[in-house]
Amino acid sequence: MSPVLADLLLVVALIGALALVHRPFGDYMAAVYSSERHLRVEKWIYRAVGANPDAEMRWPAYLRGVLAFSAVSVLFLYLLQRVQDKLPLSLGFEPISTDQAFNTAVSFVSNTNWQSYSGETAMSHVTQTAGLAVQNFVSAAVGIAVAVALVRGFALPHSRLRSSGGTPIRTGDLGNFWTDLVRGTVRILIPISVVAAVLLIAAGAIQNFGDIHTITTLTGDKQAISPGAVASQEAIKDVGTNGGGFFNANSAHPFENPGGFTNLLEIFLLLVIPFSLPRTFGKMVGNVKQGYAVVAAMGIIWLLAVVAVTWVEYAHPGAASQIAGGSMEGKEQRFGEGPSSLFAVSTTMTSTGSVNSFHDSYQGLSGGVLLLGMMIGEIAPGGVGSGLYGMLIMAIIAVFIAGLMVGRTPEYLGRKIGTREIKLAACYILVTPALVLTGTAVAMALPDGKDAMTNMGAHGFSEVLYAYTSASNNNGSAFAGFGADTEFFNTTLGLCMALGRFVPMVFVLALAGSLAEQKPVPATAGTLRTEKPLFTGLLVGAILIITGLTFFPALALGPLAEGLAA
Repeated sequence: MSPVLADLLLVVALIGALALVHRPFGDYMAAVYSSERHLRVEKWIYRAVGANPDAEMRWPAYLRGVLAFSAVSVLFLYLLQRVQDKLPLSLGFEPISTDQAFNTAVSFVSNTNWQSYSGETAMSHVTQTAGLAVQNFVSAAVGIAVAVALVRGFALPHSRLRSSGGTPIRTGDLGNFWTDLVRGTVRILIPISVVAAVLLIAAGAIQNFGDIHTITTLTGDKQAISPGAVASQEAIKDVGTNGGGFFNANSAHPFENPGGFTNLLEIFLLLVIPFSLPRTFGKMVGNVKQGYAVVAAMGIIWLLAVVAVTWVEYAHPGAASQIAGGSMEGKEQRFGEGPSSLFAVSTTMTSTGSVNSFHDSYQGLSGGVLLLGMMIGEIAPGGVGSGLYGMLIMAIIAVFIAGLMVGRTPEYLGRKIGTREIKLAACYILVTPALVLTGTAVAMALPDGKDAMTNMGAHGFSEVLYAYTSASNNNGSAFAGFGADTEFFNTTLGLCMALGRFVPMVFVLALAGSLAEQKPVPATAGTLRTEKPLFTGLLVGAILIITGLTFFPALALGPLAEGLAA
């Protein structure tokens, strides 16, 4: 079997698996967030945190819950890193420096998981499991909760269930943040992660709390091999679209990703929740066709990116690649060009940051596609929760553009898109470009940025641009040739991660509250049919055009210049 045919069958198998679980899993998540019943373990958690799970919240209260929980999480994780040497299972590691502890705490709480350290030589067992792995669960649950709150803003009153306490849901109510957070963790993320961890262990991933092993290599050198609870962290790292690997080599390390089966499993785990949430959206708003339109737009962009990156990597333009007969620098021999490209696209199109190859070694044009995947907001399919609410924001923009074309007040799912709604949507899509372009410009203007580049010219600029794009979009992957462990980059990238995560959430929840306060308007003959293929095409076009106009100058200075020079 030729490598191209094998890679094609791999993509077909992945799409088939995602299609198979799309409906049942999406319906299950809709039931989780619409249920009136609380599990016993959930009731224990509510009592522990002093939350009333049946109290409905308007958007300011929901936002306060998100920000308060995240702030406490940052503080806890920061302190845990600073005192890890005094805790059990420290492995002899020193406390993390203040700037790196800040960066890492913000990184994991914001679902970015950017790592300017090597996990196996810096983080203790307690820090990895009680700190980083826990945030992998709850930061992902926060993202889903915000997405569900926006969906409730669109949902018609008759499709909203009453709370178990019998209190009617008022206009403007978005549910309860603490309920959504706990349910997302207990009913969705933990069960999937347990099954995934068992599969990874069965396929060869390690899971233990042993001491560091020192071995003698074939050349007579000494090498330290770090053990750890790898499989459990690997599972939620992928399921929650988090990223941060237990080892510095991430999913290129055989302890995290032993072979072809686990490679496909990890890609599936990256995509399963983001690609199933549109079904949840359609189910909750009472029109599953709306979910199909959204997931179709996600799938089209993702598939185009897979084809583009794989084609460029197989074409391996450039003298060095042509002489070598392939583009295997920075890639694992176990996976090759096709599966590496599939993983790279899936991880940059979701806010994951998990990698099984070094993106710094990709061709200029394919590296540009990976950058573009993050620049469009990682909405195809995006991170858990963040992909759905980002796509719904773009749907509002697309509806607004369509309304301008025909001179009609835009409507989406029975809600009028007025001045307030479009301002909030516009503010949302401007946040990350402002952070990416400003951060890159400042870094390039200062010696810190130039000193961090391992390559000068267009590729070096791409390294800096990639770093700020990854941080601001809460992705977490890096070009791998970029020295980011400095006080300047730990601080500025940490700020980009925090602002890129929580400022957009302010606009999302404000928009959800504005939509929830409206009375539904009936559809008429002039209403845009947003469940039709025409709207899907309009949505894809709006996403690509808006992103292209925003980032084309920066891309032209980096990956496009490098790719055309090859």
